[in-house]
Amino acid sequence: MTTPFKADRKSADPVPSVRARDTRPSDRPQRSRSLMRKYEVASLATDGSVRYSQHIAPATATFEGAFSAFARGTMLQTSSGPCAIEDLVPGDHLLCADGTAKPVTWIGSMTMVPSAPVERPELTRLTRIMADTFGLSRPMPDLVCGPGARLFRCPAELRGISMQTQLLTPVRAFVDGINVIEVTPPAPVTLYHLCLPHHAIIRAAGLEVETYHPGPTLLRDMGVNMKTLYMSLFPHLGSEDEFGPLVHPRAGQSTLDSLSAA
Repeated sequence: MTTPFKADRKSADPVPSVRARDTRPSDRPQRSRSLMRKYEVASLATDGSVRYSQHIAPATATFEGAFSAFARGTMLQTSSGPCAIEDLVPGDHLLCADGTAKPVTWIGSMTMVPSAPVERPELTRLTRIMADTFGLSRPMPDLVCGPGARLFRCPAELRGISMQTQLLTPVRAFVDGINVIEVTPPAPVTLYHLCLPHHAIIRAAGLEVETYHPGPTLLRDMGVNMKTLYMSLFPHLGSEDEFGPLVHPRAGQSTLDSLSAA
């Protein structure tokens, strides 16, 4: 986080009282500083209470993907009716695409700051899906998603490549510049993601989307210290195995790369 610079009036004195700092380059190697971010977590404890915590962790796609699916104001379908994601509390039940209702066990949030330095440019972009893009009230109203969102549908361009008729696909794969567009917000935006007891497909503004899951390889490829830091963001879990299996296949990165290159 950058602290605004405040000019010191004494620095305007034309005769400095101390020798100026030597700004000549040093032969000593400079250590690059990792970008860090504050993440906020609300989790469901085993006794049914809700616990809130704040964490400082790397501002990378690996970590931000767990917090950046839905923009503030996204309407989710609960067992009691539609609810804005910012009003959701762990313990509330969401309706899943299979017709069951499952309790929310974890809600993560972060603030996207468009002007902040990021690991990749797409981490400062949102995807807006216009109302009725995929059919009547699909979505309704417009659905604004962050970089971590995946829709439960297969892009038309992939239907001849993939054997699956439906895939969990990153929302940016549907950008067409007309009905689905990428936008850079002019001001900071709060983004959210959530977990149920197991990976599931829920409805956001009428579209099927996935709950958070790290996937089969993300944790496997992490070092011990980074994995420990990552798992500290999920205090409701005793181990990484409790994420369980994916409820449905995801579009592979190689397939998405071939799509973007087409």
